[in-house]
Amino acid sequence: MLKTNDIAPQHYRDAMARFAGAVHVVTTDGPAGRRGVTVIAACSVSDNPPIVLVCLNRENVNNDLFLENGVFALNTLAVDHQELSDAFSGLTRLPPDERFALAEWETLSTGAPALIGAMAVFDCQVIDTKELATHRIYFGKVTGLRVGANLRPLLYHDRGYRVL
Repeated sequence: MLKTNDIAPQHYRDAMARFAGAVHVVTTDGPAGRRGVTVIAACSVSDNPPIVLVCLNRENVNNDLFLENGVFALNTLAVDHQELSDAFSGLTRLPPDERFALAEWETLSTGAPALIGAMAVFDCQVIDTKELATHRIYFGKVTGLRVGANLRPLLYHDRGYRVL
């Protein structure tokens, strides 16, 4: 049933929990420092030129590193990356260096950390941003790409991990 009254934030979050999304770790490195964050709010924008977008909470000042560095890598996680996802989501409260120590990383074109063993890595130069409500949307032109093994993807649905 469609309701047209005011939408409470918790009610909205409950409805959004019904979305199933691929789990990614988005990373950056550069003069401003290194950072990684678990996200499901990411998608393709265009294939010509190749552009992806990622949404990050701008109320967390640490996420400004993505803007300041001007680069990011979108690392698509497989089912056996759940521990890594938890770490970069902040659930484990590990410091940033210990989060990165949980996996092996390399760089492709921008210098952003690219997860070895990721299902796919989209290495991006930030070409535009848009601030809306609590989030900043980063549009990244893909300047490096690695397609990994076709593994079972790590998904997030109804506030928990799921597997196809």
